[in-house]
Amino acid sequence: MADATVTTDTRSTGIDAREAAHFGRLAADWWDPTGSSAMLHRLNPPRLAYLRERVDAHWDGDVTGFTPLADKRALDMGCGAGLLSEPLARLGAAVVGVDAAPENIGAAAAHAAASGLTIDYRTGTTDAVAGETFDLVVSFEVIEHVPDPAAFVAALAGVLAPGGLLLLSTPNRTPLSRVAMITLAEGTGRIPRGTHDWDKFLTPDELTALVERSGLSVVDTRGLSFSPAAGFHLSDNLTLDYFIAAVRG
Repeated sequence: MADATVTTDTRSTGIDAREAAHFGRLAADWWDPTGSSAMLHRLNPPRLAYLRERVDAHWDGDVTGFTPLADKRALDMGCGAGLLSEPLARLGAAVVGVDAAPENIGAAAAHAAASGLTIDYRTGTTDAVAGETFDLVVSFEVIEHVPDPAAFVAALAGVLAPGGLLLLSTPNRTPLSRVAMITLAEGTGRIPRGTHDWDKFLTPDELTALVERSGLSVVDTRGLSFSPAAGFHLSDNLTLDYFIAAVRG
């Protein structure tokens, strides 16, 4: 029977303890699509659509295939309770999921085991994978929660294998994101209060500069937008939230 392993890296540095504690308190509710993580469940379809698009483009894959990441090693940094790690495993990857909150890793491992998926889950941050390499490195909606974004991006770039692909997503620091994510989403309880600090949001230019400083080249930037009719969807509008895809220059 497939299972999920759990490793704790006590050497990890760069973790904001308050951020880890905040998300750790949400662990038990993470897989409930109507609970405190409901917004993440709504974000997952466009996130997975973008991931699949970039994976197929990068490795010239068969867009109709079910396992485009077969024989690939993938890192999900800031994996929470595994909402992205599990789809990565189903796409064929050997997945390592890392999160700073041990409660999240416990919930992730239990859910993966119940789903018959083999995923290597580890408590910690980028130190948990130091010295390893991955064909695909993914970190969605994480960088706005770390204390040193430049060091975080450099660490992700450092574990990216030659020919690999890095995918990031994060809210843009705009008036729209402040109103939508702080005033409305957190103010009405759609996102738990205290989840975001608008001052820590990065603009696309700022994140691109960090990625390029780490020795990678940005090959695509895409927006994540919301409308009442379409819900969350990919777009050319970067005002609310956005993705960046990068490769080693």
